[in-house]
Amino acid sequence: MRTGRRRMTLIATTAAATATLVTAGLLTSVSAQAAAGCQVAYSVASQWPGGFTGNVTVTNLGDPVSGWTLRWSYGAGQQVSQAWGATASQSGSQVSATNVDYNGNLATSASATFGFNASWNNSSNPAPSSFSLNNVACTGSTAPTTPPPTTPPPPTTPPPTTPPPTSNPPQTGLVGWATQNGGTTGGGNAATTTVTTASALTSALNATGAAVIRVSGTISCSGMLRVRSNKTILGNSGATIAGCGFNINGDRNVIIRNLTFRNWNDDAINVQESATNIWIDHNSFTNGYDGAVDIKRGSDFVTVSWNRVFSHDKTMLLGHSDDNASQDVGHLRVSYHHNWFDGSNQRNPRVRFGNPVHVYNNYYRANGGYGVASTENAGVLVEGNYFENVDDPYHLGEGDSGPGSLVARNNHFVNSPTGQAGGSVASIPYSYQLDTASNVKSIVTAGAGAGRITV
Repeated sequence: MRTGRRRMTLIATTAAATATLVTAGLLTSVSAQAAAGCQVAYSVASQWPGGFTGNVTVTNLGDPVSGWTLRWSYGAGQQVSQAWGATASQSGSQVSATNVDYNGNLATSASATFGFNASWNNSSNPAPSSFSLNNVACTGSTAPTTPPPTTPPPPTTPPPTTPPPTSNPPQTGLVGWATQNGGTTGGGNAATTTVTTASALTSALNATGAAVIRVSGTISCSGMLRVRSNKTILGNSGATIAGCGFNINGDRNVIIRNLTFRNWNDDAINVQESATNIWIDHNSFTNGYDGAVDIKRGSDFVTVSWNRVFSHDKTMLLGHSDDNASQDVGHLRVSYHHNWFDGSNQRNPRVRFGNPVHVYNNYYRANGGYGVASTENAGVLVEGNYFENVDDPYHLGEGDSGPGSLVARNNHFVNSPTGQAGGSVASIPYSYQLDTASNVKSIVTAGAGAGRITV
């Protein structure tokens, strides 16, 4: 069933909530003799019921400094939930934002910009009245209040230190979020078990200990089969899972490759309950009931790569509910790359809360609903993708879910408009190679899906 789309509408509820505060005062330098001075600009970039996105720019007007912490207090119960371009924490009403590795050094007249998501009480969202930088007050005047723009602000994702190199040949090994947090090795060098029946598959997936499980032929089953930690599931040529799906529920270190899933009656692959370090690679998904690959409930460090989805509606959900922020914020970090969304209707992916979520070098063809949706304060980087005959490549907000942030760069469009982007996204922490977007169609159609690798 297709869901309705909700486009983000930014409405200023009070002038104070969207004030730009510029203050000139003292900046503590690493040198006791250094000249002092700073300027701070604070603005609300977007606001929706219960939440808002803020942007802050710190400008050094004195001698060069190395390392900074900016502090301010809220007067109406606002609570910062996540930040990018700085590390933010809050104690009571006081917020502390400290530089990250790439913006700690500020030369004279240099600036550092960071953003954050926060909650508010829907009645009042006044701007902070004062700031201190490195425990020295920045004093000065307040500039006239201005409303937020009616269109999203330009993307401000910090670029990589060096641009990612283009790949030749494309990367087909493990890349992305699943390389973090200790990496993902699945069953490693454990003994291999070949299964040909539903009962043997169920038993092998649910066993304790590391294992490499080879699937041979077509296995017909129903419901969801539990997958335990430290498993590699590999499909032999033509291996098919018909009628059922895999459930990774709180376990970790799982690899699923080279399988065709069809006619599943729940999800094809469900990753949930803080499952971590999952790699879903070179599979095909078609004609199922619900999600092809759904990731939710605090799961983290997942890579979804080189898969093909066709003749299917709801593809890849990331975050299952607007009400699950307490479990999901700070998690749901997923890389989606080199997937072929072949006429799949929607959720390619649909994202809540995760930041940064990396959607790069995918091929989108004739998606009837939409490509990517960023909602509920998520941060999604949409990079180097190929969109062909897609009416709605990407947008902010979806259904009843409020908007997230989305930064789009280096994408290629054929008979497709550019999508809706806005806000800022946290930096990508891992290295990766980026294929030229105009080449992605040929690269992905030649390599995505089951049966395209030797395992």
